[in-house]
Order: sequence, then structure tokens, then C-alpha cells
Amino acid sequence: MSNSTRQEIEARTIKFLSEEFEVDPATIKPDAPLKETLALDSLDYVDLVVVIEENFGFKVNAEDFMKLVTFKDFYDHIEAKTTAQV
Repeated sequence: MSNSTRQEIEARTIKFLSEEFEVDPATIKPDAPLKETLALDSLDYVDLVVVIEENFGFKVNAEDFMKLVTFKDFYDHIEAKTTAQV
């Protein structure tokens, strides 16, 4: 995947996460902890899965998704899934 596509994934993700979870976009950094930054509880994970499916058009395996620790892990997961769709 090209750098521009990766940048698009990151920009798009930051936009919808900051809106959906009402966090400052500046706090969404690649090495930041996903769960703590977004203050996710188990119900929020369900919301997050739905938002990802709506924004990127692929089904999310909740068990795999729960293993993601940082935003970099999150971006890598989205990048891998969107690349696999092509």
C-alpha cells in the first residue's frame, strides 16, 4: 500500500474517531494506547467495530480487534484488511 493511502487511512480514522468518541484529534498518535486514549469500555468496542465497518466496508473480527493495543496496530489492521479486499 502506498504512503498516500496509509496517510488517507490515518487521516480518515482520526477524523471519525475524534468525532465518534469526542476526543482531541491531537491525542490520536501512532504510539498512543487505543483503549485509554478513546476511553473504551466493552460497549464502546461494539460502537468502534460498527464505525470501522461503515467507514472501510469490511467485517471486523471482534476477537482480533480486541488485541490491538496502539493506534499503529489499529492502522496496520485497517491497512491489511483494505489491501486484502482489493
